[in-house]
Amino acid sequence: MGDVVIYGSYGYTGNIIAQAAIDRGLEPVLAGRNRDELSTQAIKLGCESEVVGLDEPKVLDVLLDDADAVVHCAGPFSRTWEPMVEACLRTGTHYLDITGELDVFEAIHERDSEAREAGIMLLPGVGFDVVPTDCLAAHLADRLPDADTLALAFHAEMGVSKGTAKTMVEHIDAGGAVRRDGRIERVTVGSESREIDFGWGHDGMNTVSIPWGDVSTAYHTTGIPNVTVYMSMPPSAARQQRFAGLFAPVLGLPPVKAALKWVIEQTTEGPDAEERASVPSFVWGEARTDDGDRVESRLRGPHTYDLTAATAVEITERVLSGDAPAGFQTPAGAYGPDLILAVDGVEREDVV
Repeated sequence: MGDVVIYGSYGYTGNIIAQAAIDRGLEPVLAGRNRDELSTQAIKLGCESEVVGLDEPKVLDVLLDDADAVVHCAGPFSRTWEPMVEACLRTGTHYLDITGELDVFEAIHERDSEAREAGIMLLPGVGFDVVPTDCLAAHLADRLPDADTLALAFHAEMGVSKGTAKTMVEHIDAGGAVRRDGRIERVTVGSESREIDFGWGHDGMNTVSIPWGDVSTAYHTTGIPNVTVYMSMPPSAARQQRFAGLFAPVLGLPPVKAALKWVIEQTTEGPDAEERASVPSFVWGEARTDDGDRVESRLRGPHTYDLTAATAVEITERVLSGDAPAGFQTPAGAYGPDLILAVDGVEREDVV
């Protein structure tokens, strides 16, 4: 099995992924720009490490020259995907990341032909964004091949890491998004809502539409032209979200974003292992045809961060074993709808 670099390994999610990779018998090279944090982590985990910034292309190339794949964990990915993808194209290294950022998926999709020419795979979104939802989308498309409308939703009582919170701030002024007739349309945040039964005791939950990564990836995976993604949210929180949307131009100002990120840095910590072990995640999906045919399925799995680590390592192992189709890929597009069932603790059921 080949070598893998985990870049941004000392961040909250990167650290969970690194530990999961070691537990599965991999020997990752840990990398990032913070020497002190990287050194501390490498000693603790007993791994090799390399200090390198994304603004150092020659040093980055040296790091990746000896690797078969990189798992990129340093966000916000809107700022970091491009230098890492460029390095992967130069060095022939397969690219994986844990983004959930809609625009990043679309931007990396545009590099498909370059990746095919270089013989590498570009697979963004190997975590909770977007593996379980992408796999459920593919499963629904298999069940109803003529579907033209897809709805996906998730419920996760999750704390967030600093990195996740900062990424949310980075896109605080972007608004919502859906896909209509194959094209991504920007809409008001939370412009659509519906009540969803996630199963396993989580029925009748209020959800609102969000610009989740599947607005990009589900279309590339299934070809279904109309896609909306929902997240569970109490009605009061949904109203607050729509109200906050009125102030998006102000919240999007660089000084305001910088101030919010500073507050996050001082106050935010991700959930600990005990918290993660006690909180499952739920995913729901529905596909429809113009004629009224309908199928519905859902998933239950581990906490979002544990699921991210499990799917990232599962995909990494497949890549290192040589299963890495060239070009831009989605998780289910590359590995099929049952990829998610390879993760311990994941259940899938067909409702209709």
